[in-house]
Amino acid sequence: MKKSTKRIFGKIHLWLGLLIGLLVFILAITGCIYAFQEEIQDYTQTYRHVKPENKPYLKPTDFQEIAARTLPGKNLHAIKYNGKSRSVEAIYYHDEPLYYYIAYLNPYTGEVLEVNNMEEGFFHFILDGHFYLWLPPEIGQPVVATITVLFIIMLLSGLILWLPAKIRQLKSRIWFKWSSRTRWRRKNYDLHNISGIYAMLFGLFFAITGLNWGFPVFAEAYYKILGGKQELLYIEPESQPGLSIDSAKRPLNLVWEKMMKEYPNAVSIEVHPPETSLAPIAANANFEQGTYWKTDYRYFDQYSLKEMNVKHIFGRLKDQKFADKVIRMNYDLHTGAIIGLPGKIIAFIASLIIAILPVTGFMIWYGRRKKERKVARV
Repeated sequence: MKKSTKRIFGKIHLWLGLLIGLLVFILAITGCIYAFQEEIQDYTQTYRHVKPENKPYLKPTDFQEIAARTLPGKNLHAIKYNGKSRSVEAIYYHDEPLYYYIAYLNPYTGEVLEVNNMEEGFFHFILDGHFYLWLPPEIGQPVVATITVLFIIMLLSGLILWLPAKIRQLKSRIWFKWSSRTRWRRKNYDLHNISGIYAMLFGLFFAITGLNWGFPVFAEAYYKILGGKQELLYIEPESQPGLSIDSAKRPLNLVWEKMMKEYPNAVSIEVHPPETSLAPIAANANFEQGTYWKTDYRYFDQYSLKEMNVKHIFGRLKDQKFADKVIRMNYDLHTGAIIGLPGKIIAFIASLIIAILPVTGFMIWYGRRKKERKVARV
């Protein structure tokens, strides 16, 4: 490649680094910290766990009554059963005014173990930084998405700069060769150059999966290229008022019992009480701890309990095509959870390296400027 071409890409890489380096550092370090949030909270929040008992769980309507007393006036969005040794979650959520609470309950006795405001706390702060840079969402989301696009350009320009002019130079571009006499500036340059090439693939991966949230148009195009034909937007089917089953039979309980019977090996089963006169009773079952893409989503008419189909990707897992599954995997891919703990460790290390790159890059630029000033004085 011509030196003039490399110079152009060098300028692009430099100015993008100076423009968004600090913001890339924030996004990477918050992603790094958030990687093990589930494991950390499981370890530190003992109320998430209960002692298994040899008796049946309380039913959803029991938890509805407990939830109404626990946070009166708040909208109960869902009740989530997490297995024999974990507490039930009563999830309260409302968009305007915004609130999000989770009450952790003993599945056998209904005892309220803890109530958490999910709009507060350390990990909410970290996630808010990662998604929105602590800006209002309507501003932060497009800002983060734009930074992500520029980050992709920066990664690709870095790859072009990394490419060695001669094959014999390749070894020094892929491995550290330091001795006791190696100066710190050389070490910093190698740290940026060599670790950067290894982090590049992960950086592109994080960026592309992140753009699926940042730009709906990108997500739609990505989905269509993969062959997707359904809707990406979650829309609930409407119940049909009319002939209904006896309310004394507790429709919500009947749906839950059906789910428990059909998914005996699920790690969690969630039921959603209808929030309006037309809303369905939504339910879902997740087959794998720590991931979400395998979740089976079901919808039942709140009056007749007839099951309803949907035309978006959040339906039955068995009905999803390749493109649907890839989109449903997006969060699990982005966090590395798709391959379990090893994937989270890889995501953690890669995010940490990406966070270091703007620092080492700035030090290279600052060191060169300082050297140029000394030469100019001479």
